Amino acid sequence: MHSQMKKTRALYKGGEKERQPKSRRGRLRRQGENRKEGKMARRSQGTKLHLAVLCLVVSCHAIGLSDLMERASQRSDKLHSLSTSLTKDLDSHFPPMGRVMMPRPSMCHTSSLQTPKDKEQALKVSENELISLARSLLLAWNDPLLLLSSEAPTLPHPSNGDISSKIRELQDYSKSLGDGLDIMVNKMGPSSQYISSIPFKGGDLGNDKTSRLINFHFLMSCFRRDSHKIDSFLKVLRCRATKMRPETC
Repeated sequence: MHSQMKKTRALYKGGEKERQPKSRRGRLRRQGENRKEGKMARRSQGTKLHLAVLCLVVSCHAIGLSDLMERASQRSDKLHSLSTSLTKDLDSHFPPMGRVMMPRPSMCHTSSLQTPKDKEQALKVSENELISLARSLLLAWNDPLLLLSSEAPTLPHPSNGDISSKIRELQDYSKSLGDGLDIMVNKMGPSSQYISSIPFKGGDLGNDKTSRLINFHFLMSCFRRDSHKIDSFLKVLRCRATKMRPETC
């Protein structure tokens, strides 16, 4: 009896040893299946993301010209209001002699570009020329905005943190507006794609605190003036696209 029980136990243990590899193989098989399912799921998510981006690009190009001009006008309005806010921030801590020492508006690097002086003149300019002027002015500020962005964090001004943040916003809105205008000119045709090259020669704002504040303020004043021009040109274009009366532009 005792011998029979030992044999039974031995057979039982042997059965466990025989079943264990099968169980392990099952787990490995299930793990492999799970990994395959995970790869398929990730591939599916990647495909969905690619399709979402593709649809976004297609839908952006599918928007009508009048809607694009409306969006561009909203962006340019924000750009101008933000530059006005920045100028006011700088005014709050401006050296007493700053107004006297600051260069004249005619010294702005974009002054060489011939533009309409007011809305009445802008209304007489063609759509292609207005969009070309707006894009040329916007492109001319890529390098100056980079300079302002690098100088803002250490600007000798108590609100340099807020100023730095707003400069980054200006860059974002400027890029967004530029991308929108690129789509617009593709819809308007080749004759609207001309851009005037306007070089920027300023490499730094100076070494002493007063020079840095004055030159920073001067650049922002120039940008505010040009952002107003861009906003005015795009509002005229929007009026024409929506067939609004000139006096409402």
